[in-house]
Amino acid sequence: MKIAAIETLQWAEYPRLMVVRVHTDTGLIGLGETVDKIPGAKGALHGTIAPLVLGQDALDIEGLWRFVMDNLMYHGYAGAETRALSALEVALWDLMGKVYNAPLYHLLGGRTRTRIPTYNTCIGFGPVQDYAAWHHDAGALAKSLLDEGIRAMKIWPFDAYSEASFGQYISPADVERGLIPVKQIRDAVGLEMEIGIECHFRWNRASIERIARALEPFHILFMEDVLPAVHADEIKAVSQRTTIPIIGSELLMTRWQLRDWIANGVSQIVMTDPVWNGGIAETRKIASMAEAFGLPIVLHNVAGPICHAACMHLGAHIPNLYYVESVRAFYKTYFPILSDFAPAVHDGHLAIPEGPGLGVTLGEDALKRPDLTRQLSEGEGLAKGRRAMGDHWAVEEIR
Repeated sequence: MKIAAIETLQWAEYPRLMVVRVHTDTGLIGLGETVDKIPGAKGALHGTIAPLVLGQDALDIEGLWRFVMDNLMYHGYAGAETRALSALEVALWDLMGKVYNAPLYHLLGGRTRTRIPTYNTCIGFGPVQDYAAWHHDAGALAKSLLDEGIRAMKIWPFDAYSEASFGQYISPADVERGLIPVKQIRDAVGLEMEIGIECHFRWNRASIERIARALEPFHILFMEDVLPAVHADEIKAVSQRTTIPIIGSELLMTRWQLRDWIANGVSQIVMTDPVWNGGIAETRKIASMAEAFGLPIVLHNVAGPICHAACMHLGAHIPNLYYVESVRAFYKTYFPILSDFAPAVHDGHLAIPEGPGLGVTLGEDALKRPDLTRQLSEGEGLAKGRRAMGDHWAVEEIR
């Protein structure tokens, strides 16, 4: 089964999202996806990656991934190229599931759990304005989430106070202001709701430790990306000086960038994103590496229905899963517009789709929307079946 074409889909209403369709010479189509900084990923997919994989066997996922990565490594791999490769690789796994009529979690080796623990990242979209809600009354939002079976939520109440000093200083008064939504949640629902604090790597260690000390009495589930991931030693120092578990980092791509982080015990919890880090198989490898060091893993998931489904299958399989992130403002609004996939939370958990493959089908109406932009790469490709590291382009003999 050969790769005949690679297609990208973008909808103007959802500019952060890029869906990838891998077409084969048998007529089967696999779905992949990536999110954020789409122009770069789109260019990398059509300009660099498509010529390498067109005409190749779509079921040789590991071989294709290695061939593409070998070529990407020549000029720096961790950015747009890896996000593009992630979307392609997810689509290839979806194809394999359709070929064998099996859900992705079976292809990975089966399940270790039958439902997926999740927390809600409180973003707003369309009629579901969770971001505005936690700024207005986080306690009322917590009650709303609990009413829908969601028992963990993530907010970022200190970000605004980093602007004035570029994250170099936070005053005691601003710390107290940042605590307001945390106190509202605890006053409204007590310990029924777990609270995660996103820090968006906006602080230095002195400031984030001041924030952490203030948060410790509130039984915080975790603090995420407390400093930029390039400052691993400083992040480890934070993790050793607070009782709150530290999470990091979806900013690190592939097992190679996470290897030293995990081996050096930088954070108590590892986070990675399957549509950024290299894909399905790379996520499993990262999770296995973390498991060898006794570390749990969170799957970062702020994209569309395809990423969400991939995280559910991976979450079902990975033994050391801590949580899978989810965004009800997305899955309650545009997931059903683009696809037949509409997740729901029950008792703090999400269900696992049954496949085949990811178990997601794009809606016919979504493929006819006037705000849809398509780009197609097709043909035989230029790699001519090669799988070795090095220059893949044909070179005329020098006379």
